[in-house]
Amino acid sequence: MSPTAPLRNQLLLSLPPAELETLRPHLELAEMVRETVVIEAGAPQTRVYLPHSGVISMTVSLADGHSVEVAIIGRESVFGAAAALGSEISLSDAVVLLPGTASILNVAHLRASADRNTALRTTLIRHEQALLVQAQQSAACNAAHSVEARLSRWLLRLRDLYDGETLPLTQEFLARMIGVQRNAVSIVAHALQEAGTIRYSRGHIHITDVEALRETSCECYQMVKSQCDRLLKRSD
Repeated sequence: MSPTAPLRNQLLLSLPPAELETLRPHLELAEMVRETVVIEAGAPQTRVYLPHSGVISMTVSLADGHSVEVAIIGRESVFGAAAALGSEISLSDAVVLLPGTASILNVAHLRASADRNTALRTTLIRHEQALLVQAQQSAACNAAHSVEARLSRWLLRLRDLYDGETLPLTQEFLARMIGVQRNAVSIVAHALQEAGTIRYSRGHIHITDVEALRETSCECYQMVKSQCDRLLKRSD
């Protein structure tokens, strides 16, 4: 990775300067292209992704072809930390949900750093706990809340990670992520657009009223945000 390449990933920015400089020569800056498969469940995890922009989605696939998202990772976190902590086989599929860039690091380099640096190891554990929070809340949300609440929660979360009000997403992809039929998303998206909360066109959803979207969202959005902020020690 170029020494002058800007770092936006919060895990990297949280490292002591000496530890960051140890890792920097091993960081490869790469483009994340939308819908690129990062890894499939059951495959060995050999690389760690630290997004600077863009979002990676972790999903669980079912035998009937459906998939449900369990967590999303942006610049605040890391994908693949579990492998550096000893769990080398991926338990979920991962795909690039929103395009951007990421620093890619060989698992062996991160594991070596974590083995000699207790603070880094603790940080990686906290990031894995934040993923568990997302997965648990997602399971509860999908079981108990309406499509409107789930879609609103998911759009708010993406907005937090993507730095923008316009999200390059199709309704078909949205349906896959929250585990419902596309017509259910179409009905809810139309209602939100009629209410002036969002505006959508082919392949893009623009959030026009964030406060209204928060009102239609369930408590899961704020619960995940609060727990992740606590675990990752964010104050903003």
